[in-house]
Amino acid sequence: MSRIPAHIAIIMDGNGRWAQKRHLPRVAGHKQGMQTVKTVTMAASDLGVKVLSLYAFSTENWKRPSSEVNYLMQLPIRFFSTFVPDLVKHNVRVMVMGDTTRLPEATQKAVNDAIKDTADCDGMVLNFALNYGSRDEITRAVKQIASEVQDGQLDPANITEQTISDHLMSAPLGELADPDLLIRTSGEERISNFMLWQIGYSELEFVDEHWPDFDGDSLKRAIIDFQGRHRRFGGLVNQ
Repeated sequence: MSRIPAHIAIIMDGNGRWAQKRHLPRVAGHKQGMQTVKTVTMAASDLGVKVLSLYAFSTENWKRPSSEVNYLMQLPIRFFSTFVPDLVKHNVRVMVMGDTTRLPEATQKAVNDAIKDTADCDGMVLNFALNYGSRDEITRAVKQIASEVQDGQLDPANITEQTISDHLMSAPLGELADPDLLIRTSGEERISNFMLWQIGYSELEFVDEHWPDFDGDSLKRAIIDFQGRHRRFGGLVNQ
């Protein structure tokens, strides 16, 4: 328990395939996946995880059929309407990174209300990536840094890695911005444009379970695997 990763990021993959295996519509997988979010959030909080980042909707997900996108846009409304009291009870604070301005107004309201209602919680941060893409995030950061240079607020010679980190959407997480462990469910082994800068030294865990089948025990198994690894950060173990 003394070696629990402080920040765990999860690419929640496989909702549609979970449903198709059961001859159900894809949205049934998303509905079950929402319940998994609740289960895993509570498990992570109980284990002492400080930040749980969940890839909920990417900038590329708009390419999906409109009926599925519309359903996905309703999920935050349903999720927060029933789960915020539990989040407050467990002292979990909601944070969102991504361009939420493109989300429907009702979805934006649900998200903003959840952020407001949990603002006083100082336990685990539940960080949702909504309409998020890492390349978009980095592009926005570069533009902001360039603007500061142009305005004379920043000397190009003083730009460091920390400067870039401070301009990313994860900046409010401070020293916890970079995940220690990245998990992707459903057997796929790719990053899919998620926190590309932040996971430079994250441990990667790819599991075969579809997201709706993932639970607290699955999370523990991933953490145990993480604890068996040696994180060298470019150095040597005995240094």
